[in-house]
Amino acid sequence: MQMNRNTETPPPSTEKKQQFVDYIKSLLDMKQEKENDYQTIDLIKADVDFRGTKLWVLICAIFIASLGLNVNSTAVIIGAMLISPLMGPIIGFGLGLGILDFELVKRSLRNLGLATLFSILTATAFFFISPIGQEQSELLARTQPTIYDVLIAFFGGAAGIIAGSTKSKGNVIPGVAIATALMPPLCTAGFGLGTGQLTYFFGAFYLYIINSVFIALATFLIVRLLKFPRKVFLNKQREQKVRRLITIIAICTIAPSICLSYRLFRNNLLEENAHRYVREVVGVIPNTQVIREQFSKEAGRNQIEVVLIGSTVSAAQIDSLRMKLPSYGLSGVELAVKQGFGYEQEETDVNELKSVLLKDLYDNSDKIIRNQQRQIDSLSQQLNFYNRFASMEREIDQELRVIFPAVGSAMLVPSAGVTQGRDSILLVVVRPKERMSQSDMNKLSSWMATRTKTKTVRLIIDNNHK
Repeated sequence: MQMNRNTETPPPSTEKKQQFVDYIKSLLDMKQEKENDYQTIDLIKADVDFRGTKLWVLICAIFIASLGLNVNSTAVIIGAMLISPLMGPIIGFGLGLGILDFELVKRSLRNLGLATLFSILTATAFFFISPIGQEQSELLARTQPTIYDVLIAFFGGAAGIIAGSTKSKGNVIPGVAIATALMPPLCTAGFGLGTGQLTYFFGAFYLYIINSVFIALATFLIVRLLKFPRKVFLNKQREQKVRRLITIIAICTIAPSICLSYRLFRNNLLEENAHRYVREVVGVIPNTQVIREQFSKEAGRNQIEVVLIGSTVSAAQIDSLRMKLPSYGLSGVELAVKQGFGYEQEETDVNELKSVLLKDLYDNSDKIIRNQQRQIDSLSQQLNFYNRFASMEREIDQELRVIFPAVGSAMLVPSAGVTQGRDSILLVVVRPKERMSQSDMNKLSSWMATRTKTKTVRLIIDNNHK
């Protein structure tokens, strides 16, 4: 009898491989905890509108964020982003594109525009009357978008809609609001208007637009990936019209997003190459030191400016430095070298050099002071523990004579672990008046652990004292 070879079972290795693939698929399956699609859509729609209480919450959040930027407080800014309701219309816009709901798209854009207008007006009014007009680091960080802002906004938006479509929901939306930082750019834009510095306004508003577009784009893609039910139309002509409008809006959203991404990626790559060039080429010149470097781009003109101290670099050496720019992907980038404090120095902006040197000195001194303060705090903590045990030793010495008449005196010897607040061994040197039984020593050890609030106590019985 011949056996049918086509009915042979697959080898064990193939079966295990398939089991592993199925296991990975089950881990990555986003539909396991998915909420009812219509409930998710209703919840997102309800979070789109801005009026009444929600609008006042937004105004308060803008004031809080503006105060945080004004005083350079990261904690205050994070608090403002937590209570900000700005995410609703942006996710609603992406959802509307994904399910062909033109009315939701219009509502979302209208409410997002209203929220943006109120936010900028509120921030402008605050910074117009604020007595502190100096730019802080938290504020300056929101004026120059990078490719990292694009990636954060995109993946933040994806996380927001994925979490919003699940039953548990969780606290992802506040986290997305913090990560994508929608509030601070609006406040910085208001700072630019309130102080008459339009460069800050356009840079910050550009960052806000980037964050909003990529959150909406990520929402649109995840909605399509999760196959949310599209809006049903009874009128087929209207359905075709809505489809065309949604397609046009989606293209108008996605096409500029791709251009923005490419432009920001190219700018970020140029900056990284410039920093590497300064570090590997300019920074290794003998007897000189780079005390400042800056990559700037104005009116299509890219420039690396470096400030040097030490021996003067000759014009021939500078020309040699410029010839190495193309090898670092910096073709068309200009190199500007400012020198000072050399023996044959060129005319230099001495005030600028002083400012840079003083800043460097301040930063180093501040770092040294912080390190010294940490050491002082650590030593003070240990000294306080030693003083605590010294004071406790006098109290325990009196209590011992009443509770354990056989004990003459006791001395506490805390280890380093105990003084630093860690679980360790406390040594207790006991000088008894007469020989103690094992039972008495066990009772004394337990009492000492309770009295000193130490996990482990080791008794050392000194029977040889006079």
